[in-house]
Amino acid sequence: MNIITTELLNGAKAARGCAVIIDVFRAFTLECYLFAGGAGRILTVGSADTAYHLKEEHPDALLIGERQGIPLPGFDGGNSPAQFEKADVRGRMIIHTTSAGTQGIAAAAEHADEILTGSLVNANAIARYLLKKNPETVTLVAMGLDAKESAAEDVLCAKYIESILLGHPMDPAEVERQARDLQYTSGKRFFAPETQHIMPKEDFFLSIRPDIFPFVIRAERKDGFCEMERSEI
Repeated sequence: MNIITTELLNGAKAARGCAVIIDVFRAFTLECYLFAGGAGRILTVGSADTAYHLKEEHPDALLIGERQGIPLPGFDGGNSPAQFEKADVRGRMIIHTTSAGTQGIAAAAEHADEILTGSLVNANAIARYLLKKNPETVTLVAMGLDAKESAAEDVLCAKYIESILLGHPMDPAEVERQARDLQYTSGKRFFAPETQHIMPKEDFFLSIRPDIFPFVIRAERKDGFCEMERSEI
């Protein structure tokens, strides 16, 4: 297995083989919580215009996501795991667009053979899926902040997945310790009093818990978007 680790939107565009698009804060952490809560379908969209169009076609769907952390006008919710952790999403269709993670999915769809989402909350499941499938090439893409700036949480997640693939797994407790320390650096935005309504501190803690979900999320290409599928390991 050839493992390539890269970053940001250009890294996603260049992804080959099985691409793991990593967005710990918060897109793909959120999608894990949505599927765990019984969401019926999740449509991941790069373009906000496409997201609005899909909402018109499916008025009962929940339209969620953000740009620069802020929910877009007319959206039913933001990109917050805390907002949806205990919400009743059973059977609901979700339309999801964000500044980084969903952009990476859309970019990787051009060349990658298969696309998985990446987050700490299901990192071990991702690694086990890859070891079982054993693709010739795996591209781990740390999407970063707004897909433009390297983010330590995404790099840590890529490093953790790679360590398992190489047979020298990092201790999950150490991964969580390193992730917890990010509250003073890349995660400090979740502790700002003025943005608690869109980036609550609960989002930070929900995002840094390694390996709490035993499934992966695969992206299936559709016309203008990707439909996410939960696959058990």
